[in-house]
Amino acid sequence: MTDHLLERSRTYALLADGTTVCIRPVAPGDHDRLKGLYDEMSSENLRLRFFSPSRRSAAMAADRACGPARPGYRALLAEAQGRVLGLAEYETGKEKDSAEISIAVADGLHHRGVGTLLIEHLVSAARAEGVTVFTADALSENREVLRLFADLGLRTARRFEGTETRCTIHLDQDDSYLSAVEYRGRAADVASLRPLLCPETVAVVGAGRTPGSVGRAVLHHIRTGGYTHRLFAVNPNATSILGVPCYPSVSALPRTPDLVVVAVPAAAVPVTAEECGKAGVRALLVVTSGLDPDQAQALRTACHTHGMRLVGPNCLGVCHTDAALRLDATFAAAHPRPGSAGVAVQSGGIGIALLEGLSRLGIGVSSFVSLGDKYDVSGNDMLQWWETDGRTDLALLHLESFGNPRAFSRTARRVARRMPVLTVDAGRSTAGRRAAASHTAAAATPTMTRGALFTQAGVTATRSVGELLEAAALLYSQTLPEGNRVAVVTNAGGAGVLAADACAEAGLDLPSFPPATTGALRVVLPDGAAVGNPVDATAAVSEKQLTDCVNTLMEYPGVDAVLVALVPTAVAVATGDHLIHALTAEPGRRPKPVLAVCLEQDLPVRLLPAADAGGTVPSYAEPQAAARALAHAADRAAWLARPTGTVPALDDVETERAHTIADAYLAVHPDGGRLDPHTCADLLACYGIPRLPWAWAETEDEAVRAAQRLGGADGRVVMKAYRPGPVHGSEERAVHLDLRGEPQVRAAFQDLATRFGAPPTGVVVQPLARRGTELFAGVVQDEVFGPLVLFGPGGTATEVLADLPQSRLRSTGGTPMARLAPLTDHDVHDLITSTRCAPLLFGARGDGPVDLEAVERLVQRLSRMATDLPQLAEADFNPVLATADGVTVLDARVRLLPRRPHDPYLRRLR
Repeated sequence: MTDHLLERSRTYALLADGTTVCIRPVAPGDHDRLKGLYDEMSSENLRLRFFSPSRRSAAMAADRACGPARPGYRALLAEAQGRVLGLAEYETGKEKDSAEISIAVADGLHHRGVGTLLIEHLVSAARAEGVTVFTADALSENREVLRLFADLGLRTARRFEGTETRCTIHLDQDDSYLSAVEYRGRAADVASLRPLLCPETVAVVGAGRTPGSVGRAVLHHIRTGGYTHRLFAVNPNATSILGVPCYPSVSALPRTPDLVVVAVPAAAVPVTAEECGKAGVRALLVVTSGLDPDQAQALRTACHTHGMRLVGPNCLGVCHTDAALRLDATFAAAHPRPGSAGVAVQSGGIGIALLEGLSRLGIGVSSFVSLGDKYDVSGNDMLQWWETDGRTDLALLHLESFGNPRAFSRTARRVARRMPVLTVDAGRSTAGRRAAASHTAAAATPTMTRGALFTQAGVTATRSVGELLEAAALLYSQTLPEGNRVAVVTNAGGAGVLAADACAEAGLDLPSFPPATTGALRVVLPDGAAVGNPVDATAAVSEKQLTDCVNTLMEYPGVDAVLVALVPTAVAVATGDHLIHALTAEPGRRPKPVLAVCLEQDLPVRLLPAADAGGTVPSYAEPQAAARALAHAADRAAWLARPTGTVPALDDVETERAHTIADAYLAVHPDGGRLDPHTCADLLACYGIPRLPWAWAETEDEAVRAAQRLGGADGRVVMKAYRPGPVHGSEERAVHLDLRGEPQVRAAFQDLATRFGAPPTGVVVQPLARRGTELFAGVVQDEVFGPLVLFGPGGTATEVLADLPQSRLRSTGGTPMARLAPLTDHDVHDLITSTRCAPLLFGARGDGPVDLEAVERLVQRLSRMATDLPQLAEADFNPVLATADGVTVLDARVRLLPRRPHDPYLRRLR
């Protein structure tokens, strides 16, 4: 393997203790170091590895691993600081889907996760080569390796043969395995972040002697924030800055820092990073911006080589408000208020706004990380930190890009079941995406794809920083509603109308009250009060009357939340403060959320302290803000109530044959392309996707015979031209519908030949489909997010998929909904029932409901095909005909591209 290929194949990952290691294929030049791995083993460990303490076996193992490349053999090593830590190998035999594996770990490095990490990477590589089973022989007394195999999370069987044990490990990537990988990854990730977020010693490199430098500002913030551990500055021209001891270099410090803040010019960043790595620093915070590609790569290399976690570059800093630490390594205007919200942002400006807003609300911050250009530490890392830190109960994110969105989705889905996870949905417009890419050097993320990610993961996506803070105030202070039914109470009729409109626009429901409830309200409210929904309590309402009104609605099971819209009046019965007091009485004991709208309020949102110090009530200046926040809370409650779901097994799918078909097509068409009708039909048959009968005809006479065979009793058929290339038939009027009899069939064939300038490659003849509901289902393969499954109304197009400009999918009669594959059974149901065409599926047009289970099965099979085949660039089923008897794909277009499988769940650093 050449040096260039070896460098490209390197992967960096974390051991159980947070140490960074390099995982890469073995090269011939590794022979001496591998032999040294075995030479340094004790006789006992050699015996457990080779079943005898023979040094000759060790030498032969090094020879085998470094020998010439051969089919069916793969060897991976783990190394750090130039030392080989472990080796894992597999080799296939006669059965190419089965391979024998072996594992060796250096003495003194057991129980740190070296072997497990190597096996995980070996499993991923084997799956990509079609290997489905590992086998391994071990001495029965070798409990460590047997436990390693058993704890992988893969289905494992053992057979005891005398003193040896034969292990069979099935490489299915099911949820059990992914959960086990996640558990190990979370522990390693959190351990690696401790030097960054809980450092015992911090140094700031680049702190200037005079005011005005970013480094000096960060140093000042750390010092005035009350950091409780050792702090140093690095500047060759000073001995003390702001009263902090200063040294000429990192290597000259009296103690190696856990965290170094780098605030030097871009050209000096790589050298500084390398010096820090050699000194044993564990984490870097690089606030410097403007690194060119070479400087950026040198920074990454230094961090990977020396095992340093990295925040930035181009960031605001990090903050951890624990009283035992009090680290504020930022250059924000003020120190954040300690609290329980975890915040991670890519934009420093957004971070400052969130810190200020959370402090103003009284929620405060547990930890804050400005991710900047996100070379290493990401939102995924921070979610895992907050999940385990014991201080965070609210997670706020601002992410302009995603490095590993499918891993993020699994993490966010898990964390969101423990705490609310909110984000600002940045870059919704083309201009916004362009600005995001420019701002953070990140790939733009289409809105539909990002929306699918957030929906499936249970992330509350807001459209602005203000909306995020509005939702955070409610989720922090109130219990979740059980549904979307709202009672509106007001002391001014006009305010009630505005609140009712806002609720309706946010998708909330204002139900009518039954006589018993209206009667109870009349008893507690002033004369003249209107007791519908909204409830107009009139300007004469007193504090006690308002309290009794809210409590009455709390007891009524037909509403899930109460929104109280108040305006100040000159009526002396109760002042505005008295009315607010009514809302804040015992808020923590109320079974449903209560929100206030105070139209005269100067702040967009604030948290009103409880009269009895038992909680807070969110108060909004605008009813639209309150309604949006309540809608977000209702959505979260519905997501939490929904079972997690499972990905259907679909045992009748022929995955191997599908891979063979795709590989054979790409062998002939190395640049990829749209499948011809025969290949397309073969591929879809592998997944049991129902299609209308069809016949291929290359001549006029063949078309006539096909029409006679398929036309049925009335002889009605459809003819579609096929020519290789990306242009779709409907866009070039290459379809003739409702052909009856031989003359029309011949005329249609001749017309197609004339309009194309020559006979088409062939035509597809199908029987005319009967009436039903026309749908669309499809797949688009996103290079970052993976396969996106689309579903919506189908048929003749009037709109294009506005959010997928790179796609050649034919447009549908309405923008479809989308979910990221693989889809669980609940994902599929939600996808189908949340589209604009959902009422048609249930018979809203008077045709009766369609076979919804058949529609779900089709989407499940499409999701499976998209997950199985990374080469699947696009699949376009349009239209799909749904009836009471089932579903049928009337037209299918599939495009393949030469893409290698990518394992999004493999543990590795960015």
